[in-house]
Order: sequence, then structure tokens, then C-alpha cells
Amino acid sequence: MAALKSLGHRAFRESGLQSVYTTGLDAYLIILSRSCRMFAYGASSLILALFFAELQFSDYQIGLFMSLTLLGDVILSLCLTLVADHVGRRRTLFLGSILMICSGTTFALCENYFVLLAAAVVGVISATGGDFGPFRAIEESTVSELTNPDTRADVLVWYVTTASLGSAVGTTTSGRIIDWLSAREGWTLLDAYHGCFWLYAIMGLTNMACSAMLSERCELKKKAPEGGSGETAPLLQETTDDGVAKPKEKASWVSQISRETLAIVGVLWFLLMVDSLADGMVSMSLTTYYMDKKFHLPKSTLGDMLSTSYILSSVTNIFAGPLARYIGLVNTMVFTHIPSSTAVLLFPLPKTISLTFALLLLRVGLNNMDQAPRAALIAAVVKPEERTAVMGITGMLRTLASTTGPSITGVLAGNSRFWVAYVVAGALRLAYDLGLFALFINIKLHKHEPAGEPTGEERREADEEEPLPTLTSI
Repeated sequence: MAALKSLGHRAFRESGLQSVYTTGLDAYLIILSRSCRMFAYGASSLILALFFAELQFSDYQIGLFMSLTLLGDVILSLCLTLVADHVGRRRTLFLGSILMICSGTTFALCENYFVLLAAAVVGVISATGGDFGPFRAIEESTVSELTNPDTRADVLVWYVTTASLGSAVGTTTSGRIIDWLSAREGWTLLDAYHGCFWLYAIMGLTNMACSAMLSERCELKKKAPEGGSGETAPLLQETTDDGVAKPKEKASWVSQISRETLAIVGVLWFLLMVDSLADGMVSMSLTTYYMDKKFHLPKSTLGDMLSTSYILSSVTNIFAGPLARYIGLVNTMVFTHIPSSTAVLLFPLPKTISLTFALLLLRVGLNNMDQAPRAALIAAVVKPEERTAVMGITGMLRTLASTTGPSITGVLAGNSRFWVAYVVAGALRLAYDLGLFALFINIKLHKHEPAGEPTGEERREADEEEPLPTLTSI
């Protein structure tokens, strides 16, 4: 019995669930919020391109719409993340949720191309199935604030894992709702698409409720002055020639990023833009459209295929935390991403649905294992007060790079060269993987973390002395 209890305790710790448990309610709310949002994104990614095709929009218009939507996400994300630490992270997330509700409602009621475009650009609509809006950067920065270096990767892993699960449930739910509604008397396929977008608005309401319940712990902690008084110092400080920190005369509403940080993340930003350009060319919306044109599958089948892929992604993501602890953040990012990139490169080759599905499983199943290590890597190389801004700019640049992808694919699809997009995208993703490994494998981590945090070994020794939490205590 003792051996079984010890095994359960070890599994609880190694899976990262203990880190999530010790982080507390705010972590639960952030994870729930992301899961519900990715449910909405998964549902929309299945039907968005099909929705526009049903409205008789051309392939070029579909690609242009997705590019302009991503461009709107760039502007919105940049504006909100740069001021989030000053305005308040919880308020910023609340505002983003309202925009998400407005966008979902517009898509559920309207059919005009330009009205839908305005709603997608000004509001929050996922054109690719990815989380490129303002939410993710703020949430990842908040998780970094709530955790220490030893628990951060574990909590971020579950943040990503449950998001993949949300996408899986969203895609399969969307496909089945479309088939069910379109089979009802008096309902057309277009009516079914409209009805499905109400899920998007409902998930926006859930996000709004979660952001309203977050505590003050989620906000950026102000640095206390070295004199030891109870007052807090301004967030932004400058250092004199003799090494003494003093507050700036006027605090800025916009977060500042040091040259030291820019020298490191500038290279990472370039590599991530290469990867995001590739992802934009073969997004989940465009992939379902490609498979629909190639194999003419029922929408429920498409939804089930994507859902299975996302479920596999959820399972594999659980191993990202232990892998990052044992082989390092960069190694985990690279070695899990290369097989996914290879699957993208080979995706057009199979002539049967079974082999195509196998490559889809490989691509999606391993695609997100680098997300949590990437966020932990950024948090480990920048100052705490720079995290929200850096993560926001990271998301903005990735989205900006993605904006050209759908338009390129739209042109290729219109000229019967859809398959070329997958070959180019796969090659770009592999270039990102190799560049990341070459340039970041020896980077120094946690230079700006506060001293005194327990090491992994110290935490494991302390955990062995603590009883395993019971269901009642949880």
C-alpha cells in the first residue's frame, strides 16, 4: 500500500499536477479560460473557410480575409499587451473577452463580407485555429508571475495541454452540430454554420467570468525600494553610474524593454516569424479546406479527425514538462517539433485518406509540445517586468508573419497548386528548428529570477515528506 501511495505521489509530481495544485485558484481560472477559448477556436477553425466557401467567396477572398484578420490581431495584441501591466492584466483580459463576444455574435448574424471582416479585424476571431489574440501573452506572463522557475514549465504544460483538449472537443462538437442542424427541416448548411458561431460568443462569456474572478496576485508585483520601507517603487527604474537605482521622473504607460533583452529575443523573434509564416500557410482552417476539396469528406468526419489529432496533442503535451526537466527547454522544443515539421512537408503526398490522417496525427500530435517550453524559455531570459511586453510582441510578430501565409496559399489554391504550400511550409519549419537549436542550445537561463527559490532537488526532497493531497483538500 505504501509503495502504491509512493507511486501515486511520484506520478502526481512528475506529471506537473502538483505544480498546478500548489499555484492555486488563479492558475485554475487561467487554464479554464484558455481551454474554453480554444474550444471556440477549434470550432471556428473547422468551419471558417467552409463558411466563406458556402457564401460563394473566392479562394482569393478567403485567403485575404484570413490575412487581414491576422493583421487585426497584430494591432490589437500589440496595443493591449504593451499597456496591460499598467492598466491591469485582469482588466485587459476582461476587455478582450467582450471583443470576443461581439465577434462571435456578428458571425452568427451577418453574411456581408466587409461586415464580417470588420468584426474579425476589430474583434477577436481565430482565423487559423491558433491563439494569436491578446489573451495568450498576458496569460503566460501571469502564469510566470504566479510560479517559480521550478514549477513554471509544469503549469504552462497543463495550460497548453488543456487547450489542446479544448480544441479537440470544439472541432468534434462543431462538426456534429453542423451535420445535425443541416439535416433538420428548414435548415440550410449556411444556417448551421451561423448557429455554430454562437458557441464562440458563449465561450467569450465564460472567459469574461474567469477574468473577473482572478485575484490581485495576477498583477505585476512592484519592486520594493532597497531602503526597506513599506512603500513600493515605480515599476520602471533607471540606474546611475555608481550603480544606485532610482525611479524615473515619469512612469510610462507602455512597458519598456532593455537592450540586453532585445539582443536575446531579437534572434528568437526572427526564428519564430519563420515558423509562423509556415503555420499561416497551412493553418487548420486551410487544412480542413484542403482535405475537403481532396477527399470530399462529411463535416462530422473532418471534425472527428481534427478532434482525434487534438486529443493526441493533449496526451503528448503532458510529457513536455518532464522532458524539459530532463533534457532542457531548447532540446524539448526542437526534438518534438522536427517530426511535426516533416509531417507538414510530406502532407500532400498520400493519395489515401488513411495516410493523410496519419500525417495529420503526427503533425498536430507533436506540434504543441514546444509551446510551454517556449513560454518558459522567454520567461527565463527576460526580466519579470518585461515579460508581458516581450510575450505580447512575440505574439504580435508571429501573427504578423502569419498574415501573409493564407494569402499565398489562397493564390496557390486558386491556381491548383495548393500542395506547394505544404512543401514550402514544411521546409520553413525545419529551418526554424535547426536555427533554434544552433543559436539557443547554450543560452543562460534565470539570470533575473529572485534569489532563494528552492531547487528541483530540494523541492523533491520536501515533497517526499509532505502527504499527498486528498480529493477533499483539492
